[in-house]
Amino acid sequence: MVSSSLGTLQLNSSFSLFLSPNQRVYSNGSMRFHRIWKPSMCLGAKPTLRDGNLKINGNEVLTKVPDNVLVTPWTNGSAFVGATSKETSSRHVFTLGVLQDVRLLCLFRFKLWWMIPRVGNSGRDVPVETQMLLLEARPAEDCVQGSNGNTSYVLILPVLDGEFRTSLQGNSANELEFCVESGDPTIGTSQSQKAVSVNYGDNPFELVKESMKILEKHLGTFALRESKKMPGMLDWFGWCTWDAFYQEVNPQGIKEGLKSLSEGGTPARFLIVDDGWQDIDNEFQKDGEPVVEGSQFGGRLVSVRENSKFRTEGNEALKVAASGLKGFIADIKQNFGLKYVYVWHALMGYWGGVHPDMPETKKYNSKLINPTQSPGNLANMRDLSMDCMEKYGVGVIDPDKISEFYDDQHSYLVSQDVDGVKVDVQNILETIATGLGGRVSLTRQFQQALEKSIAANFQDNSIICCMGQSTDSVYHSKRSAITRASDDYWPKDPTKQTLHIAAVSFNSIFLGEVVVPDWDMFYSKHYAAEFHAVARAVGGCGVYISDKPRQHDFTVLKKLVLPDGSILRAKYPGRPTQDCLFTDPVMDGKSLLKIWNLNNYSGVLGVFNCQGAGTWPCMDDSTTVQSDTSHELTGQISPSDVEYFEEVSGDSCTDFSAVFSFNTRSLSRLPKKESLDVTLKILQCNIFTISPIKVYCQNFEFAPIGLIDMYNSGGAIGTMNFFSDPPKGRINIEGRGSGRFGAYASAQPKMCTLNSEEVDFEYKGDDNFLTLSVPHGISSWDISIYL
Repeated sequence: MVSSSLGTLQLNSSFSLFLSPNQRVYSNGSMRFHRIWKPSMCLGAKPTLRDGNLKINGNEVLTKVPDNVLVTPWTNGSAFVGATSKETSSRHVFTLGVLQDVRLLCLFRFKLWWMIPRVGNSGRDVPVETQMLLLEARPAEDCVQGSNGNTSYVLILPVLDGEFRTSLQGNSANELEFCVESGDPTIGTSQSQKAVSVNYGDNPFELVKESMKILEKHLGTFALRESKKMPGMLDWFGWCTWDAFYQEVNPQGIKEGLKSLSEGGTPARFLIVDDGWQDIDNEFQKDGEPVVEGSQFGGRLVSVRENSKFRTEGNEALKVAASGLKGFIADIKQNFGLKYVYVWHALMGYWGGVHPDMPETKKYNSKLINPTQSPGNLANMRDLSMDCMEKYGVGVIDPDKISEFYDDQHSYLVSQDVDGVKVDVQNILETIATGLGGRVSLTRQFQQALEKSIAANFQDNSIICCMGQSTDSVYHSKRSAITRASDDYWPKDPTKQTLHIAAVSFNSIFLGEVVVPDWDMFYSKHYAAEFHAVARAVGGCGVYISDKPRQHDFTVLKKLVLPDGSILRAKYPGRPTQDCLFTDPVMDGKSLLKIWNLNNYSGVLGVFNCQGAGTWPCMDDSTTVQSDTSHELTGQISPSDVEYFEEVSGDSCTDFSAVFSFNTRSLSRLPKKESLDVTLKILQCNIFTISPIKVYCQNFEFAPIGLIDMYNSGGAIGTMNFFSDPPKGRINIEGRGSGRFGAYASAQPKMCTLNSEEVDFEYKGDDNFLTLSVPHGISSWDISIYL
């Protein structure tokens, strides 16, 4: 219910709701609200707290703010918010004020390890364990809010304050709350003055970027993605052994998988040997007895060396003569052209930690601890692995020994020619922090030790972080450059395919400022294979599959992977377009998901129908999904969907772009503000290359598309230059990969050359589509188009 009293208005002065003859009508779920946004009176004003109202840029964001809430202005448009209590405790839940009648997007941990999005309209829609909250304000037609009358945004980020970590949550009274907790009952406080960061801006992506820059400087504990060294494996096609073998991974199976990928024309250059290679002991799994579900999480590490499957004595059960881990890696690198071999390990060594009593691990002084989850985690969704670790306990390495352990582990791996590691189970630290300094301090200690060991032992910042989607970990990521951005890929669960794509794209709004979000592996031979492949093509991420040997779909893979094993990776983390930020692409029954990115000379836009195939976790039981899997949805795509498009458009650009549809193979000339319709069935997708049309001599218009048989066609282009050679000039394009090259050209070229030799080309005047062939075997090329 919306009150008509100005004293109880729930949004800021430009968010405030006023009834008038010229009011605008907004639909909000099942309710319709009449509202008009007042213009900001003091653009650039610092956030203030006055008369129980929290104002940002002169706008009331929260009302009925309690007296114990504190605001500390920071930069011109940002502030920290905190609160005080009369009691000292290791965990406080403070009320911030009332929030309602505004479109909002939350990113929250639905499990201990993983984060997903939630959209809503008021405080009650903010789930427990929310780690990012974005609010939207839309001005009236006759008002000016922000720049050019565009929508403006408020970003609320719970952060780390001393030894306390903050999260957001709402309640049934539409109050926004924040929870501060140390994770150790002996570490208490009566106040947290800088628990929450607030900021505002006109562009949501710039707002997140600027806010994270402020926090980077304020906290000093993490670094932004753009300043980090990127591991080389990101630009090469990879294969992970997990879904191919699970814990039964073995040398012969790995060789068979690498061989089948090479023979099919998409050689893996990057390998992750996942769980199953380590030397562990599991007292909860007895030979000859049925395996109890979850008992694998009770295993404990007994050595930093490989297990018997990879040792020199070989594996008698498989009748395979192994040559030791080092010999095996040398073999597969030589025979299959691998550039990088990573292996998996848990943050604490293994799921169940390090064995406290074995000869090779006793020196780490590990202690058996039964993890305890916080009330926030228990309020959402439990997890089998966590339940089992609570039951079986974890052998927790003495924090004073953790640097020694990581150095022992990684130096041994380097001696075996391993190039890097995937480090899993990272959020376990918050559940074992009692008596060890609290969750923030313990995470800092372990993360610093881990990154120090990576820097000392590996040459390429070679680490993929996983199961660490908590701000404890994110805000301590000083060097780590890659983090898994979703729950696992579940090939056998039809309800998880769409959720996976939507979750990663939304999570990347936040995570993408600190790391390259990792989209996880997928099966290429799967009913949703193209859905996942296109997402990776637009995701700006590493690309790796987990196919079983000889179970590949090369028609999909060859649209992602070049013959030399490299991939066409876009520049930034793939994120939803602005018009998708406050919609639910999984469950609202009407919204397509659009994900944008950039290449050197073009934008790329992936469009997905994620509706009707799954339900978000932690939703009300009454919520159902569509059952008609043939249902089609129509949406619109536009050049304006691509953020930072000015990076590729430049001064000589017209107001038009060439838009290439991968599915229809069609090329359109489209003004920046106009759109094309896209119709997709459930689990269908399309990907568009959007290239700005530029004018060259004598009004010749041109826009490169790239290798049109690749999902991210524009990723093939490295450089492009114009030379004013008489009589008309030429456009020179350098790139890589073989296949069909395409471009928009307003007139038929006089001639085209490939690597300085004239070649045939095709030109269709009806849509100005120029194409030519780059023969197989050519890995890099120089195309000249003579005007």
